[in-house]
Amino acid sequence: MARFNSSFLGRDMAVDLGTANTLVYVRGEGIVLCEPSVVAVQVKDGRAVAVGTEAKRMIGKTPAHIQAIRPLKDGVISDFEVCETMLRYFIQQVHSSRFSKPRMIICVPSGVTGVEQRAVQDAAEFAGARKPARIIEEPMAAAIGAGLPVHEPTGNMIVDIGGGTTEVAMISLGGVVTSQSVRVGGDELDDAIIQYIKKEYSLALGERTAEVVKMELGSAWELEQELQAEIRGRDLVTGLPKTIVTSTHEIREAIEEPVSSIVDAVKVTLDKTPPELAADVMERGIVLAGGGALLKGLPTRLAQETGMPIRIAPRPLEAVALGSGMALEEFPALEQAGLFSSHRD
Repeated sequence: MARFNSSFLGRDMAVDLGTANTLVYVRGEGIVLCEPSVVAVQVKDGRAVAVGTEAKRMIGKTPAHIQAIRPLKDGVISDFEVCETMLRYFIQQVHSSRFSKPRMIICVPSGVTGVEQRAVQDAAEFAGARKPARIIEEPMAAAIGAGLPVHEPTGNMIVDIGGGTTEVAMISLGGVVTSQSVRVGGDELDDAIIQYIKKEYSLALGERTAEVVKMELGSAWELEQELQAEIRGRDLVTGLPKTIVTSTHEIREAIEEPVSSIVDAVKVTLDKTPPELAADVMERGIVLAGGGALLKGLPTRLAQETGMPIRIAPRPLEAVALGSGMALEEFPALEQAGLFSSHRD
């Protein structure tokens, strides 16, 4: 890990605390860390054995005394202590000093409750962030990171498809005009593949295998050239390892339900959008961000269903972290404009 500027400014951090991956942006440095949101712990005493990439490699392969835990589900904290452990580890990766208390901005889905938001703030503060930890909504951060002119009086529509949630928002004049947050994302696509293969082939797949299948064969629209691939899993009848051959056509059928939920969220947001802003989107298009933006055929599917031009953000996987980082660089001005939330109601 590179040496970081230990000045007051250099310590400020923005964290994209994602269901699948956590990214850390350090002021003046850019994105310095991108690791899976996974912690492997000892079952007996809850001690962390591995965090991030190393822990993700253990998913589905751990002995009885070790458990690989993903502390976030559907974009919110499901295991507070493990999440705090993970955040503390990531902060220590970026800061060599144990005594540094960085100012921190954390991204949360737009649909979180006050209780869920406080849990994120508490986890950050217990992990070593200076109080109060600031909160920025993911669609706003994604829009800034995608380079959209969010402070202008024009309609900017962003669709951020993460591991646990899909955030759809219409942004104008530095605020969210209308938004839709559905707890459907990459994890639901993985789960849909697992269930489909189980039902059609009586084959049990692991989480990591399903994720690879999604990336290799997943699509939301017919492809010019349909692909086939072998999948290995455990036969539920015999209990023995087994290999089957599946295709992009089958996997498209498997993930149809979660993909439809994402498309519906976009349609509902468009339906709630004031006519003037809808006209702007017709001209400028809808921008996709997050890992789900890379699903093959999704831009075509959305264009067909909405009639709007669709484009993918320049760095879709990093858009939220980049946007929250840009907000960090302009912290005083944006805090005065009321972009951040730090209240505890």
